[in-house]
Amino acid sequence: MITLKINGSPRQFDGDPEMPLLWYLRDVVGLTGSKFGCGMGLCGACTVHQDGVAIRSCVTPVRGVVGKEVTTIEGLSNDSHPLQKAWEALNVPQCGYCQVGQIMQAASLLKQTPKPTDKDIDDAMTGNICRCGTYQRIRAAIHLAAKEKA
Repeated sequence: MITLKINGSPRQFDGDPEMPLLWYLRDVVGLTGSKFGCGMGLCGACTVHQDGVAIRSCVTPVRGVVGKEVTTIEGLSNDSHPLQKAWEALNVPQCGYCQVGQIMQAASLLKQTPKPTDKDIDDAMTGNICRCGTYQRIRAAIHLAAKEKA
């Protein structure tokens, strides 16, 4: 039996410890915010936090987060997170598929770098792909959220 902590709540899992965390979150726990994109950790659609740091849940086995705090988009904030407010204010999403991963990656960035430069944002967000090309709006929303948190 594996004990996990997801969004502040302890969870028990007696399945395959090699199961990708993404499938555990979506299929077992029912937290469907994180999306499957590439299955290789390259696109960022599956991004969640492990102890506040962005990770790719599609390539992280369940056993890899034992004893860690996992946060999904559903657990990011009790109310709208400053990033979610900025995303809405600047109308960032187009198709929306990648946006949960984008927000989770950005939240990790702002936790580590509260006042990021364009370069900080570009470097941190490089692994998150947006097929619609909303990168400029994403960067602007991160700056807006950083100002709100200040």
